[in-house]
Amino acid sequence: MERRVGTVGATAIGAGSMLGAGVFVVWGPAASAAGPALLWAVLLAGVAAALNAGSTAQLAAVHPVAGGAYAYGRAELGPWPGFTAGIGFVLGKTASVAAIGLAIGAYLWPERPAVVATAAIAASWALNSRGITRTSAASVVIASSVIAVVVAAVVAIAGVDAPAPASFGWSTPWGTAAGVAQAAALVFFAFAGYARIATLGEEVRDPARVIPRAIAVALGTVLALYLALAAVLPRALGIDGLVASEAPVADAVAGTWLPAPVVTAAAVAAAFGSLLALTAGLGRTAMAMAREADLPRGLARTNARGVPALAEGVAAAVAVALAWAGDLTLAIGMSSFAVLLYYAVAGASAFRAAGAGHVAGWRMPRALSLTGAVLCVALMASLPPVAALAAAAVLIAAGLARAVARRR
Repeated sequence: MERRVGTVGATAIGAGSMLGAGVFVVWGPAASAAGPALLWAVLLAGVAAALNAGSTAQLAAVHPVAGGAYAYGRAELGPWPGFTAGIGFVLGKTASVAAIGLAIGAYLWPERPAVVATAAIAASWALNSRGITRTSAASVVIASSVIAVVVAAVVAIAGVDAPAPASFGWSTPWGTAAGVAQAAALVFFAFAGYARIATLGEEVRDPARVIPRAIAVALGTVLALYLALAAVLPRALGIDGLVASEAPVADAVAGTWLPAPVVTAAAVAAAFGSLLALTAGLGRTAMAMAREADLPRGLARTNARGVPALAEGVAAAVAVALAWAGDLTLAIGMSSFAVLLYYAVAGASAFRAAGAGHVAGWRMPRALSLTGAVLCVALMASLPPVAALAAAAVLIAAGLARAVARRR
């Protein structure tokens, strides 16, 4: 694949992925779990994301190929850990595409969200199939616009007279701690967009320099925005209002100098930017897995523009089916479980790579890589049982299918 993407494009792809998921779907479920300790949940998710971003940046410099943690796991830990990471990414991000498509539908046509989701997912696939330079250019425009609107929204909301005092305390030691862990696992769903930068390893210029820099800038920017939103949204809406709101940022700016339709438009743009990056990352991970026969080899084909359009199209079709089946909360939980598994493998791979001396440029301390992997497993265990069991069942079925295919 051709290396066409620079630092600005890679950063925008990662930031666009994270902003789309966070603005649209994460605040209500997270506030329901964490209550007044929402800010601590965002901080915990940010720590987990930062630890695993460091591991991902180190591995991307050593293995500048498509596939992200799937490729890293295969190279450092073996075929099965790599397969586990890859299928976790494919499952998690397919569920994310469905969830974000449904969120767009809830804003634009609440009576028919699946119809809007289908159109948005199809448009994302069509634009991605035109080439990664178009994807990165669109992501730059979208991410820049959304960041400006979110900053304006934070300023506007901060000036609102709070209906209830903002509180970041702990109601009961164990109950709130468990809720914070569950909320952090759900919020991690919104942070995980930086992985899309790593999955573009074959299309980034000077990956040893560009990928670590792009991951750091994208994650730092989004973490600051999420912490600001976690501080002002409960103050403006109250915890109960935040849990009940389907469009919390738009609801919070109502009555301020910032028109709510501007926030709604930015949220929809952010979600579509996230769809663009998610579809690109899904296609490239599926392509990398197909090259190793962990998925059907036909998915490794690229079109005349060097894009794995068939792999992206299959992922988009599955996401559309999930959107019509559609349970938004379950989709977020399954996505979080699978993505945390993906990053656990990435952390373990970075720990192994540093111990073996496989380092090029950025080096993540081994203790921090291990801490990031362990934290991912702990957050997986905190997710709602139904979502965790559903995701685990799909992953086990995929593993059994691979084992049978390999035996044959």
